[in-house]
Amino acid sequence: MSEEKNNQEEVEVTPETVEQEVAETVAEATEEATKEVAEEIKAEVETTEAEEETKVEEANAEVETTEASAEAAETSETTEEDAAPKRKSNQPVPVVDDTPHDEFDWTQTKEHALNYSEEEIQEYLKEYEATLSAIAEHEVVDAVVTNIQDGDVILDINSKADGLVSLSEFRDTPDLKIGDKIPVYIEQREDAHGQLILSRRKAKLLKAWEDIVDSYENGTVIKGTVVSKTKGGLIVDAGGLETFLPGSQIDIKPIIDFDSYVGKTMEFKVVKVNQTIKNAVVSHKALIESDLAEQRMAIIAGLEVGQVLEGHVKNITDFGAFLDLGGVDGLLYVTDISWGRISHPSEVLSINQKINVVVLEFDEARKRISLGLKQLLPQPWEVLSEDIQEGSTVKGKVVNIEDYGAFLEIEPGVEGLVHVSEVSWSNQPINAKDYFKIGQEYEAKVVTLDREARKMSLSIKQLTKDPWDEIDDKYPVGSRHTGIVKNLTPYGVFVELEEGIGGMVHISDLSWTKRYSHPSEFTKVGNEIDVQILEVNKDTRKLSLGHKQLEENPWDTFENVFPVGSYHQATVLRRDDRGAIVQLPYGLEAFAPYKHLKKEDNTVAEVDDTLTFKVIEFNRDDKRIIVSHSRYLSDIQREADDAVKQERTKERKQTQKAIKRQQESVEKSTLGDLEGFSELKGLVVPEQKDDKKEK
Repeated sequence: MSEEKNNQEEVEVTPETVEQEVAETVAEATEEATKEVAEEIKAEVETTEAEEETKVEEANAEVETTEASAEAAETSETTEEDAAPKRKSNQPVPVVDDTPHDEFDWTQTKEHALNYSEEEIQEYLKEYEATLSAIAEHEVVDAVVTNIQDGDVILDINSKADGLVSLSEFRDTPDLKIGDKIPVYIEQREDAHGQLILSRRKAKLLKAWEDIVDSYENGTVIKGTVVSKTKGGLIVDAGGLETFLPGSQIDIKPIIDFDSYVGKTMEFKVVKVNQTIKNAVVSHKALIESDLAEQRMAIIAGLEVGQVLEGHVKNITDFGAFLDLGGVDGLLYVTDISWGRISHPSEVLSINQKINVVVLEFDEARKRISLGLKQLLPQPWEVLSEDIQEGSTVKGKVVNIEDYGAFLEIEPGVEGLVHVSEVSWSNQPINAKDYFKIGQEYEAKVVTLDREARKMSLSIKQLTKDPWDEIDDKYPVGSRHTGIVKNLTPYGVFVELEEGIGGMVHISDLSWTKRYSHPSEFTKVGNEIDVQILEVNKDTRKLSLGHKQLEENPWDTFENVFPVGSYHQATVLRRDDRGAIVQLPYGLEAFAPYKHLKKEDNTVAEVDDTLTFKVIEFNRDDKRIIVSHSRYLSDIQREADDAVKQERTKERKQTQKAIKRQQESVEKSTLGDLEGFSELKGLVVPEQKDDKKEK
C-alpha cells in the first residue's frame, strides 16, 4: 500500500485533538462570546434583582399597612373593654410588670393559654418541623408552583415561607401552571425584610454548567440551540448558557453556509471548558464521529476479502476516491476503478454516486479498507475476441504517449503499442509526442500478439504499400524532383518527396557560392525545394539529395576569373573576431582574415564597406577564396615606390649622358675653365646625394 492510502484512516476525536484544531479560532471567538454572555447575564441579573427588591419593598409596605390596621383594631378593642362594666371586686387583678414584651409571663393569665402540656407542645413542634425541608443558601432545590398572579410566580420549597419569582424568568416555559415542579436557586433564606429570595435563572445556569462539565468529563451528550453566527463558528445556547461551536466542529464534512444552522436544536459533546470564565467549546462533529466509530467497528468486524459492498462516493482525489460504506470509509485507487486507462477518477465517478465495490484488503488494526471496482468485471484480456489475430486490422484510441511510441486502447483494458518506427515508411525521425494526440483514433495492423503476457504490437505504416519497392523506377540517380522541407538540422535539410520517401540535402549541397552557418538561412520548414537525386541506398532506405547540383559548377570558371594576385571590388557582409565574409562579383563569397582588413588610415573595415581586395589564395576543391585589403594597399605603395625609383634612374641616366657629351665637346685645355667646371659640379653633386639616399 502506498502512503496515499493513509488518507482513509480516521482519527478518533479527543478533547486534545479538537483543541489543537480549533485553538486559533476559539481564542478570539471564545473571548468575544464570553464578554457578550457575561455582560448580558450581569445586566439581566441586575434587572431581576431590582425587580425583586421592588416587589419585596412593595410586600413590606403592604405588611406594614396590615400591621398598622391590626394595631388600630387592638386599640379599638381596648377602648371597648374600658367601656365595659368593671370586674367584680372579688376577681383578682393581674399585676403587670414594666417588662419587655418577650419577657411577659403568659402563665399569669389563662385568657390566651393553650390547653396543651409543655411536652405535647414540644412534640407537635417537632412533628411540624419534620414536615419542613432543611434548606441552605446557594443551593438548588425543587419548588412547586402554588400561584401565578400579577407577573409573579409564588413557589413553595416546603419551608416556613414561600418564595416569589418574576414570571419573566419562565419565558422558556410558556405552559407553566400551578402544581408544576421547578428547580430554583436559594439566594437568601431571609433578607432584611424577612423574605425568602429565590432565582430560577441561576438554577438554570448552574444546572447547565453542571451538565457541560459532566459532558466534558464523562462524554455525555447535551442539547443546545444555535442562536447566532460569530467569527469562526456559531453561538449555541446550552440550557441557558452560551457556548462556542467552531465551524470545523459542525459536521464531518466542510460547512460553508453557517446561517442555515441558526435556530436549529442539535446534540453536542463538550470538548473544552474554562472554569474561570465559565465558558465552553462544543462539537457536533465529535458526536457524529463517535457514532461512526461504533458503526465502523461493527462493519470492520464483519468484513471479508472479496465481499461486495454498496457505497457512496464521498470525495474524489487525483489518486482515487473515498467511499462511505455506511459509517466507515474505504479507498478506491484510480488503478482499481477501470481495466482501461483513465487519467482522473472523475472521468468515471461523481460525488454522491452509489456504486458496488469489492473488498480487496483491509487492516482492522489501522482501520484501512482497500476497494476495487474493476474487479467486479472479467479481465478484458481473458475475454478478448478470437477474431483479433496477428495480421488483422484493429481500431483504437490513443490513451498514452511515450518517447518510443503510443498506446492504442483496442478495448477497455486491452492496449497495443505503435512504435515510432511503425508510424511511417520514411526514415525521417518521428517525435511521438508531436505526432500523436491523446484521444485520437487510428487503424493499425496487429504485428505481434501474446495473450498470456497480455502484449500487442501494432503498425500503422503496414496498412499501406512500401514505396521503397519501386524506388529505382520512380527516383533514379540524377533525376530532378520537387519536395517539401520537413525538418532542419545544423547539418542539412530533410525533404519529403512523397509519403514514406524522403532524403537529406547536406548544408554543403545547398549552394555553389555561399556558405551557410545553418540551413534556416536558406529555407524554412514547409517550403518547397527543388532537388536532384545524388544517391539511393535501398538497404538503409536513404536518399542523398542535392540542390546546387541543379546548376553547373561555376568554380571551373571562377578559377580563371579570380586568379591569385588579381584585384576585385568586394563588399563586407559580416565580420567577427576572426575576420570578415566579403562578397565578390557574381555573388561569390570570400574570406578576409582580420589582419587583412586594415585600411589606409589604419582602421578596420566595417560591414557594408566596399573596398578593393587582392586574391591571396584560391582553392577549387575546397571552394575557398582568401582575400586581403592590406596586401592590395601594400602592392599599390610598392608600385608607387617603384615608379619613383624608375623615374629617378631615368633622370640619372640622362644626366650621365649629358655629362659625357659635355666632356667630349670640350677640349682638354679648357677643362680648367671655372665656369664650365661649376656647371659640371652643379650637375654631379645632386645626383650623388640622391644615390646616397636610395642606398
